[in-house]
Amino acid sequence: MPTFDELLKEFPTGSQDKLKRTWDDLPPPVQKELQGSLARLPGDLKLWRMLINLAFTQYKIAFGEKQSVAIVGPANVGKSTLYNQLIHSKADRAEVSPVPGTTRVNREADAGLFAIVDTPGADAVGAVGETEKEHALAAADRADLLLVVFDASHGIRRSEQELFKELAALGKPHVVVLNKMDLVRRDTAKVIGQAAANLGLQPEQIVPIAAKDGKNVERVLVAVAKSEPEIVAALGRALPEYRWRLAWTAITGAASTTAVIALTPLPIVDVIPLLAVQSSLVLGIARIYDYKITPERAKELAVTFGLGFLGRTLFQELSKLGGPPGWMLSAAIASSTTVVMGYAAIVWFERGEKLTGESLKQITKGLTGYMLQSLRNFGQRKPSKKSLQESVAEALEKSPLAQDRGVLDKEAQMGGEGEAASEGEGQSGAGEAG
Repeated sequence: MPTFDELLKEFPTGSQDKLKRTWDDLPPPVQKELQGSLARLPGDLKLWRMLINLAFTQYKIAFGEKQSVAIVGPANVGKSTLYNQLIHSKADRAEVSPVPGTTRVNREADAGLFAIVDTPGADAVGAVGETEKEHALAAADRADLLLVVFDASHGIRRSEQELFKELAALGKPHVVVLNKMDLVRRDTAKVIGQAAANLGLQPEQIVPIAAKDGKNVERVLVAVAKSEPEIVAALGRALPEYRWRLAWTAITGAASTTAVIALTPLPIVDVIPLLAVQSSLVLGIARIYDYKITPERAKELAVTFGLGFLGRTLFQELSKLGGPPGWMLSAAIASSTTVVMGYAAIVWFERGEKLTGESLKQITKGLTGYMLQSLRNFGQRKPSKKSLQESVAEALEKSPLAQDRGVLDKEAQMGGEGEAASEGEGQSGAGEAG
């Protein structure tokens, strides 16, 4: 039986203090309840290491503090235009012109808890160019994540390949952005493929955008969220209009994690480990929506939604019908209830409403059917954890929900009107919202 202190040692050193403080802040009765839950689980730390590794992305979203992004790249590729798309205050807008070198020094906008740094071109020559490059590389070195921007209209030059190698050598999480795609519409696939080859990347590792019109900017944020989960909450605070897409990224990550956990032969696996991931998801979404909530309150909300019981009931119902193997049912239901948990949390944080049981049931059944259909390509054989995780994430990203939450809103309305939060809770929530 692993104790809390034993499990704590399995987390990275930098995370242990935060987890220990969170544990110490919990009331003694809650600590006792959680320790009792650990007592009913296996003592094999190898199994726990696997679960911890799977769930660590959710931990980063729920507790991470990283918040600085630097936009870097050659001169005149549209860095300042992208920068202006990602900030709110007009007073912070950067000057934009077709003249290379318009941006001469680093410019930073502090949007709430999130900083975006616009930098000069890092490929200029001469004394002035060297100074500008120093400014850009210094900003890149201080940042938590880099947006490396290139120009689609002229491809990746040798000097830009060298610059990319230099930036990559900093060891920072980074997202490669290919701007000005509006100028190469007829040759989109070819341009992306050539840019990827020149940078030593796969085409899917490049995010094509047209910053001038704001086209695909949300894909940049999703790529950031996947590259550095710790920055997701800061993105949500700074850019409210993109909160759904950021939350969806967290939801798909949690759903693919719970699908894998559902394969693990743990007793009461549908209660403890799944609830832990789903509670972390609720906490992470709360941070994205700038809603102040404690870990214990996140767990209370997860239990209140009642999706654990709904999942077990749905498993029993579908098992009687025959058809899909048990592992497939478990994975489909675990991922579906996690998606619905995340959506229910969003509705709560946005409107203070708890979805009705009928709404939750209807959405979960529909999603379970979709996930079962997506997993049928595995046949009867039980897949590896990695292939299952990738398959679930891919299926959810291909679903209509990835682009438009209105699909879920419509299903929720069909299932019944939202049940308003109690007056006391609503007032408390209003006071807690950031």
